[in-house]
Amino acid sequence: MSRADYPYPDDEFDAAAGGDVPRGVHREPRTGWSRWWPFVLVIVLAPLLAFALVTLYTHQGGGDTSDDGGQGVEDTPTGTATSTAKASEPAGTKTQSAPPQTTTPAATVNLDAPVSILNGAKIQGLAGRQATKLKDAGFTKVTTGNSTGTLPASSTVYYATEDLQPTAQKVADTLGIDAVEQDAGKAGSSITVVLTSDPGA
Repeated sequence: MSRADYPYPDDEFDAAAGGDVPRGVHREPRTGWSRWWPFVLVIVLAPLLAFALVTLYTHQGGGDTSDDGGQGVEDTPTGTATSTAKASEPAGTKTQSAPPQTTTPAATVNLDAPVSILNGAKIQGLAGRQATKLKDAGFTKVTTGNSTGTLPASSTVYYATEDLQPTAQKVADTLGIDAVEQDAGKAGSSITVVLTSDPGA
């Protein structure tokens, strides 16, 4: 049908479209930023996501491994061995060996030293019995007698010089006497035992 045969009057839809009349669905023209921001977002996020994945993979033990002939031995994390060595041995510290121990020479007991046993307890045969104990212990020069001087508070072993101290102690241990004293006046030239009671009683 031609426009001449169209029976209806013209309305707004029959008006010729001008340059400012929108056609179809009306949309505002897009700005430059709205067209480019998706690309910018991809460019920024892609490296960040890749870095995060690499970091996570590395921390979970998926880092590089050395080629040890197919053994698959994992590398020791960098700095671990050095840190352990420094912790166990401070820098500049040298291991010092313990000073040599001095051995104290054993006390020398002279079984040939003269030992005199004086009976001050007035017990018959006491000095002789104590002399037998010393001879059984290895002493070779043991004499007996009676004490005529002032008696000590308890049976005592006297020795004349410092070198006789181990021998006097041996005499005291053999007879069961506790008191051992250095007194050249009462010991004479060697060792003297003054009995005020029976040490074995």
